[in-house]
Amino acid sequence: MAGEQDSEQVQIGENKFISKSVILSHLKTYNLYYEGEALQLRHREEEGELIIEGLLNIFWGLQRPIRLQMQDGKEPIRLGPSPEGHGTSPAESEKDQIKLAPPTIEVTGPVDQSKDNNSETAEETGEEEESAHLQRTRSDVGVRRLGGRTALGNHRRIRRHRCSFNGHYYNHKTAIFTPAYGSVTNVRINSSMTTVHVLRVLLNKFKIENSPEEFSLFLLHTSGERVQLKRDDHPLSVRVLQGPCEQVSKIFLMEPDQVEEITYDVAQYIKLEMPVLQSFINKLKEEELREMNKLKQRYSDMRSVIKKHMQSLAGETVC
Repeated sequence: MAGEQDSEQVQIGENKFISKSVILSHLKTYNLYYEGEALQLRHREEEGELIIEGLLNIFWGLQRPIRLQMQDGKEPIRLGPSPEGHGTSPAESEKDQIKLAPPTIEVTGPVDQSKDNNSETAEETGEEEESAHLQRTRSDVGVRRLGGRTALGNHRRIRRHRCSFNGHYYNHKTAIFTPAYGSVTNVRINSSMTTVHVLRVLLNKFKIENSPEEFSLFLLHTSGERVQLKRDDHPLSVRVLQGPCEQVSKIFLMEPDQVEEITYDVAQYIKLEMPVLQSFINKLKEEELREMNKLKQRYSDMRSVIKKHMQSLAGETVC
């Protein structure tokens, strides 16, 4: 019987369980909301355990810059020619070196102005005859352009091996930056993954160098309520139970030392107008003053009773 009861429960956090039928009902509503979209979730059962998997939207709410990794663990593609002895013949290597060799520039002195016009005409005629026998060849500029295009294509191929952050790739100038507040990304996870696991997946997706311990996930409501998910909570299950509408609640990535949790009792006062809030403060001050006067009067009465008792004991001692 205990095993059957456990199979009907789904863990959503440390010592937190919910009925399987309840979460399946919420999942049905969730998928109807995202019908025909990529955010629809799938579910299956493994050894009696319900597993929900799919994409989870996470919004950026960081106040400090993040650092992107310089290397992503993949060896870059070599752009230069292959060295001799590695599958390339000496003739091919020599040919590649000739193609990639930069053009040489010869600097000559100024032309002697003492030459007469007849010598200049003879030289021009000789040059024209010589140019008639020259074969048409590829210019060095064309070779360099071709090499530039190849290098650009290889560079793009390298960049495809790593995920970009809204089109951002690592470079030394912008490797440290703060994501735009409220911008959204998503990660593919399942309901058995805890908050720590989800953080690792998110940081690894964008090759973020910071430690997962620096961040946490917060559930933000439109009412102003802000709840930090515990390290052992299951974010995807929490999202399903909260409902699919992100206009009501969103999951944010934030620094736990930069923001504070806001309970529901406090959140219900946040969006009230200033005069209303000021009237609440005045009433609280009046109530505080009444309680303080009551407490002072109580201790004053106790003090007077003790003094009277001390006086009566002193009179009996004299007698």
